[in-house]
Amino acid sequence: MAQNLEVCSISPELFERVKKFRFRKEKTSAAIIMKIDVESMTIIEDDTVDEDTMNDLKIEDLEAELPTHEPRYVALSYCYHHDDGRVSYPLVFIFVSPQGIKPELQMMYAGSKLTLVNKCGFTKVYELRGTDELTEEWLLSKLKK
Repeated sequence: MAQNLEVCSISPELFERVKKFRFRKEKTSAAIIMKIDVESMTIIEDDTVDEDTMNDLKIEDLEAELPTHEPRYVALSYCYHHDDGRVSYPLVFIFVSPQGIKPELQMMYAGSKLTLVNKCGFTKVYELRGTDELTEEWLLSKLKK
């Protein structure tokens, strides 16, 4: 029964944005940063980091865009160069949940994660306890598995 519980809803605009983002044609890395609007209990877009603002998103740039004191969800389209020379663009979902935040906020984000992952169809799902853990090495180690 708990798996059917929806703590926060996804804004229709964000849902459409993620759907289009999944099938983007650009050959660069980009990200959509999402947050929960506590007033409306809705998951909304917080920021977009892509080729409009940078030539190609670097993980360090993404890490710098994330707040260190609040949770965020990240949809990352990553330009991944395989060891055998192939290039792929996996869509990665990252839940960044820093330590020391209000328990109510932590529960709101944790309780809404599954809804967001399932409705948007993310398959590569990762969780971090701080923005400093988000590095190129960390991401590559996850994608190689």
